[in-house]
Amino acid sequence: MKDFELRLVAELVRDCRRSDRELAKVLHVSQPTVTRTRTRLEKQGLVEYGASPNLARLGYKIMAMVFGKRDYAKHPEDVFQKAKNFVERHPNIIFASDGSGLDHDRMTISIHKNYSDYSIFIQEMRADVKDVMTLDSFLIDLTTENVLRAFSLKHLADDLKSQSSSHAHVSIDGEDLKTETTTVE
Repeated sequence: MKDFELRLVAELVRDCRRSDRELAKVLHVSQPTVTRTRTRLEKQGLVEYGASPNLARLGYKIMAMVFGKRDYAKHPEDVFQKAKNFVERHPNIIFASDGSGLDHDRMTISIHKNYSDYSIFIQEMRADVKDVMTLDSFLIDLTTENVLRAFSLKHLADDLKSQSSSHAHVSIDGEDLKTETTTVE
C-alpha cells in the first residue's frame, strides 16, 4: 500500500465521518484525489465503515475469548460447516477464526450482557462441538476500572500512520504529489 493510501486509511479509521474536503486539508492533497482514492479503496474492500461503540456503555459486561482445539484424528473434515452455522446463529460473536498458539487451533471473541448470558452461550458451544474439540475460555470484565484500553479500532490509526514514511513522492491516478506526514494530537 502506498504512503498516501496508508495515511488516508489512518484518517478514515480515526473518523470516517469527515468529508473528502476535510480529509484533503489534513492530508495536504486535493479533494478529487481523496475521493478517487477512497472510492478505489472501498471497491477493493480495503475500507469498510462502521461505528466503534463503547461496549460497556451499551450494557455488555463480558468479553469472552474462547480457544478451541480440534481432534483431527477423529474429525479431520466435518467441523467447518458446524462452526460456521454456530457463528451465524450468534451475532454476539465479533470474531472467529482458526489460528495457532497456546496449544489451540481455533479462537472466538464474543460479547455478553452478563455471566448468565455467557454461561448459556458456552454451554451451547460445548454441546455443539462436544466430541470434536476441547474448549478453554478467558473472560474479560468490560466494566472494571482496570481496562487499560477499551476495545476500539481507532488505535489502529496511529499504527498505520507510523507505517507511512515521513516524506514521500506519491503518484495517485497520474497526479504526482509530494506529501508530508503531519502528526495529529
